[in-house]
Amino acid sequence: MILITGGAGVVGRRLCKGLIERGLPIRVLDRPGTSLPWLDVELVHGDITDPTSMKGLFDGVETVYHLAAVILPPDPSLFQTINVQGTRNVMEAAIEAGVKHFVLISSASVIYPHTTAYSLSKREAEAMISSQDAMAYTIVRPTLVYDENGGEEFMRYLDDLKRFPIVPLIGGGRAMKNPVHTDDIMAGLIAIAGNPKSHGQTYNFSGGEELSMREMSELMLEHQGERRLFLPIPVWAGKLVAALLGAVMKNPPITRQMVAGVMQDANLDHSNATEHLGYEPKGAREGFQICWPR
Repeated sequence: MILITGGAGVVGRRLCKGLIERGLPIRVLDRPGTSLPWLDVELVHGDITDPTSMKGLFDGVETVYHLAAVILPPDPSLFQTINVQGTRNVMEAAIEAGVKHFVLISSASVIYPHTTAYSLSKREAEAMISSQDAMAYTIVRPTLVYDENGGEEFMRYLDDLKRFPIVPLIGGGRAMKNPVHTDDIMAGLIAIAGNPKSHGQTYNFSGGEELSMREMSELMLEHQGERRLFLPIPVWAGKLVAALLGAVMKNPPITRQMVAGVMQDANLDHSNATEHLGYEPKGAREGFQICWPR
């Protein structure tokens, strides 16, 4: 039995489908109200912040894929509540049930020198999982995740690109990015289950092509049939605007987390994932063409 927390999300659904195709029994934990139609899984509704809602969830489970997390919550305190304490609850329940292998889906942002509440919450979760010795663990750090239906950060940025006639590029759009298609993440995650080479490892699940922030932005718009003018903005100015807007708006178009994301490189090396898992991701140009054919 494999348990996937957050299995009704963009990556979780793909992972469920891939594991089912390999004949593996799947149990999914997700929030009340979620559904997984047409997928032969055992869906359990619960809350990782409430240990009582997970009673019996881990019975018979050998491997856990922990995907449940928040990226862009309305309340920043949820980073600690869900990404840290929620992960602790899942980890402790897994250990108590005798789970053999815990796979934590983390984030490329943990390497950022300029941290955010999100990246710090993921760092804390990684430290928690890697410091326990009751079960084998694997940590996965995806870069910017996309497919035709998501992920959350990618679609939020695409919406922002399309919203304004002139797009501010903080730091001039020089930061290097490496977006990754959900199918490639799925293939990599599936290769982890039952693979002792993955035990104690941290894998970067990046895409197969590096692009600057400006190149990626232009390519994203191109596949939507749109173009925009770009206005380079110094990093200090972006931080100032984010601070000012955050003080007067509930949902500002520019946030501190957004500025930190666009100004820092996220073009991680995936060579050890290729060596251990056969991970061979497609590049953004190929992936965007699959999602949004021109």
